[in-house]
Amino acid sequence: MGLKWIDTLDIAIELDEKFPEVDPKTIRFTDLHQWVCELSDFDDEPERSGEKILEAIQMSWIEEKD
Repeated sequence: MGLKWIDTLDIAIELDEKFPEVDPKTIRFTDLHQWVCELSDFDDEPERSGEKILEAIQMSWIEEKD
């Protein structure tokens, strides 16, 4: 079973492992959306995301970095 948009913490962990040099506070949502869709474990429809979901992923990623 792959990651879905609602798995914000798991997505954030995977992004942090894949992009350790990135400061999630500076990422654009268009880039974040693309990176999530490109994760090997991601298995959801790209159009099912929205600003609130991307913001939740970004916040989880920021918390993961701290």
